[in-house]
Amino acid sequence: MKKITLSLIALISLAGFSQSKSTGTVALSNNVPITANFTLNNNTSQVTLVLTGPSDRWFGLGFGTQVIAGFGMDGTENGGQADLLVFTTATTPNLTDRWFNGTGNPPQDTQNWTSSNTVSGGIRTITLTRSLTTTDSNDFQMPYNTTNSINIGGVRAGSATFSVGPHGGSASAGYATLQFTTLGVEDFSLNASQVYPNPSNGVFLVKTKTTLNKINVYSQVGALVKTIEVNDTPDAVEVNVSGLQTGVYLLELVNETEKSWKKVIVE
Repeated sequence: MKKITLSLIALISLAGFSQSKSTGTVALSNNVPITANFTLNNNTSQVTLVLTGPSDRWFGLGFGTQVIAGFGMDGTENGGQADLLVFTTATTPNLTDRWFNGTGNPPQDTQNWTSSNTVSGGIRTITLTRSLTTTDSNDFQMPYNTTNSINIGGVRAGSATFSVGPHGGSASAGYATLQFTTLGVEDFSLNASQVYPNPSNGVFLVKTKTTLNKINVYSQVGALVKTIEVNDTPDAVEVNVSGLQTGVYLLELVNETEKSWKKVIVE
């Protein structure tokens, strides 16, 4: 009986851990410097999107989209409207929720995302969260049980400008189809932590799905360079070692129950 009980507890625990699925980080085609990572969490009913793009110009990501004429996007996956996020300093707030139905300047929509953004090495990283489903008819709905893939399309300005306008043709537009994979127990350990951008100029983010208490930075020869105490685990912790010499460094990620090592490159 004891063995059966323990087995049931293990299965229940595993089921609890498997209530998330992710696309992983996917880069767009056509050499467009945009990546996207969607994670759906059935326990919190939230979607987290980690979006990266150039820091010196406007860029946008549409999802629930279909490519038209090898260039534009429409929203036939979402009843005729595609969901779109645009970052530009030409608007307040800089990050706007929009909807897009073909070509032209996409109109703004109600902002249903909460977000934070950082810049390092010329790359802007924006972490966004939203409910899986909303009451906004312009939003692309992502119910956990039925969302197994998602089409995305991204654009960025053809020159270093933050004005919202033409993005320079198909050379500055890219597309991808993202498939969701259920996350297992290992994905919630420190070993699954992500460090980005890597390489960097010495400022980078450490993202975990579990508790993180401390980050130790070591040189390749084992000398302790810096210790960062993490009192309240956010979505991502910024590490700044920009004053160090270029080279390879090791990160020791520590919490109450485990340690994990990550290699970073400072250019």
